Amino acid sequence: MTVLADEFSRVFREEHRRVRDLLLELIEAFEGRDVLRIRSLLGEIAGLTGPHFRYEEEALYPALVQIFGSPYIDRLYRDHDAAIAAAKRLVELAGSDELDPGEVSEAVQLVRGILPHVTDCDGLSIMVEVLPAESVRSIFAARDRSLGEGLDLLRWAQEVRGRPGAARA
Repeated sequence: MTVLADEFSRVFREEHRRVRDLLLELIEAFEGRDVLRIRSLLGEIAGLTGPHFRYEEEALYPALVQIFGSPYIDRLYRDHDAAIAAAKRLVELAGSDELDPGEVSEAVQLVRGILPHVTDCDGLSIMVEVLPAESVRSIFAARDRSLGEGLDLLRWAQEVRGRPGAARA
């Protein structure tokens, strides 16, 4: 493994851990019907996932097509479509001052539906190890640009993403 790929794996895993932890906290907040905490967590998650999804879609996924083929990469994009739709619905649910049991159940299921993508996606870092160094540098450059712009998930999906699934999200 190159030093560059090793650094990518470290950064990528840390980003996924942070999102995982926040999603688990979000489940607890919904179960506790703590609307203020829910809103805070949703903002934090959106702030992390906007740049993360963006550099994955703009640089990482295209670089991995040569390894996995288009059908698998298309699935990763669809996973993002579903996560964006779930995030939008979670924001709607968080707009209520009080959550009924059905809304809590729906929210928990939506969050649980996102978690598998977090864990599955984290494994992509071992495939980055076999990419040329220039590809890894391009992924880091896209990450730096995404972080620099700092668009949250829903804003990025609506204003920049340009994927048809985003319109439904």
